[in-house]
Amino acid sequence: MQLIVESESEKLARILTAPGAGPTDPYLPWDKLRYKNPPEGLTHEEWWAGIKLARRRVQRILPLVDTDGNPFRFALPDVVLKSLEEVTRDASGKITISEEVTNPATRDRYLINSLIEEAINSSQLEGASTSRKVAKEMIRTQRQPRDRDERMIYNNYKAMRLVGELRNQRLTPEMICEIHRVVTDGTLDNPDASGRFQRPDEDRVAVWDGEMLLHEPPPAESLPERVQRLCDFANGELDEVYVPPVLRAITVHFMIGYDHPFEDGNGRTARILFYWLMLRQGYWLTEYVAISPILKNAPSKYAHSYLHSEDDENDLTYFHLYQLGVLQRSISQLHDYLFRKAEEVRELQQSISGAQKVFNHRQIALLNHALKNPGSSVSAQSHMTSHMIVYETARQDLIGLEKYGMLQKSKLGRSYVWTPVEDLAQRLRGMNGEGSAGIGSA
Repeated sequence: MQLIVESESEKLARILTAPGAGPTDPYLPWDKLRYKNPPEGLTHEEWWAGIKLARRRVQRILPLVDTDGNPFRFALPDVVLKSLEEVTRDASGKITISEEVTNPATRDRYLINSLIEEAINSSQLEGASTSRKVAKEMIRTQRQPRDRDERMIYNNYKAMRLVGELRNQRLTPEMICEIHRVVTDGTLDNPDASGRFQRPDEDRVAVWDGEMLLHEPPPAESLPERVQRLCDFANGELDEVYVPPVLRAITVHFMIGYDHPFEDGNGRTARILFYWLMLRQGYWLTEYVAISPILKNAPSKYAHSYLHSEDDENDLTYFHLYQLGVLQRSISQLHDYLFRKAEEVRELQQSISGAQKVFNHRQIALLNHALKNPGSSVSAQSHMTSHMIVYETARQDLIGLEKYGMLQKSKLGRSYVWTPVEDLAQRLRGMNGEGSAGIGSA
């Protein structure tokens, strides 16, 4: 009997000291850990039990609970700390950002591009099927959406613009409902559900995968209290432990998905609230970052990050890790994009020599686009939207390019559009230092 007790004690010691739960170890969920080789003498289940106990000792408790009243929690392994440091460095102005963004003369063009990309991909993630080309044309020309799919994208764009304006305000249930109203206006089968939480007398909307129930949200009667508590958390009014700002924003993203307060549009609303809180906390570059293209390319990983957290006793570390990775990739893609655009601008400026003395930065951007898209056309309205300028300034930009023979004007309906001349590249190369030689009139 004594030998048996000692054997069990030795096994317990091996379980409690088994590798896998240290700060430098990968933070793996059970469905990945079970395919790894466990330490000698331990089963996968025993190894997992030891890891769970070790993690529980360092996890922090959030002031947010699940349907049964159990708290959500998170850990700060090295991989999370490293990611947080990099995001803070790269998204809050701690390092020198490309002048293309920081320069007021050019940054609006990049802001509009990122807002359009996020609006398109966030809507496509929820089922919208409109192509990027058509969606961009709609937003830039500000034409009215033709169908529900276009309306989803147009609404998302408006909501993204709205959170930029609301970045300094406290979060309230009313603000969440207003964002949802903007996101879902004209897109729901039940128009009355736009801009309000589900009611107790309605069938609660759950998350399904075919016939399999993936997530059953809290009952509707608990939503007012739960959403108010989430707002207090977002505003930093419930802190009992330190929650890094980026993780606070990611947690709000998760909780809107978990609570699922709306009949439809919860995912789009959750992602927009993530942007709002990042901006409110000073991560200004987030406004130029699009996370939904990455989420759309791997929707199953996005879904699994939710499920891993919910299935593993409300451990949000899995969702934090996935979203931090998405955010880092998005920031990296932004920097790559800015580098390419800066190179394109420099090449264009070199090819037209004295153009900077003749054309402003908006006209140079338009010429750069025209060289790559010779069949494209632009209106004063679309140019105005792309650069966030007034209509008359946009019109004068186009008239100026027409005057120098770079664009030609034609009538389209009741409006005018400008298209590149056929020999645009040749005319640009023929410009001398004064920007006048070789230029014809339109």
